[in-house]
Amino acid sequence: MPSFDVVSKVESHELSNAVDQANREVTTRFDFKGTDAKFELKENTITLTAPSDFQLKQMIEMLQGKMVKRQIDIKSLDIKDPSTNLSEAKQEVHVKQGIDQGLAKKITKAIKESKLKVQAAIQGEQVRVTGKKRDDLQEAIAFLKDTSLDQPIQFDNFRD
Repeated sequence: MPSFDVVSKVESHELSNAVDQANREVTTRFDFKGTDAKFELKENTITLTAPSDFQLKQMIEMLQGKMVKRQIDIKSLDIKDPSTNLSEAKQEVHVKQGIDQGLAKKITKAIKESKLKVQAAIQGEQVRVTGKKRDDLQEAIAFLKDTSLDQPIQFDNFRD
């Protein structure tokens, strides 16, 4: 029986390249000269450090621009509130990997309500969609692309 998986993942290599490019831009920009502003990437968390809250906002825009150029959807970013003290401001940005339970339930419910001839099942951090015909699966993919979700999704492991 044909099937495919609905997943949500960010390519870690592209993510590290985007962070490196943003770091390079911070070191060369005139308004950041002489500051210790930097981006740090640890697994799926990017930590931004700057002297002021205003510069953090500029750095987030810079990071988002670099990610868009690398075809990383910025909906996969979870931007936390900044924490400031007298000498510096820090902010964490989490990169969402995998589909959480709430989003998986929302996807399966949307598929069932669409009256398509496919079934959806939650399997950990992905949703497996199966159907009798390849055309039904392609309709399901088109339907999910049009559905507005909080997180970017990709379609993986398409099997006939």
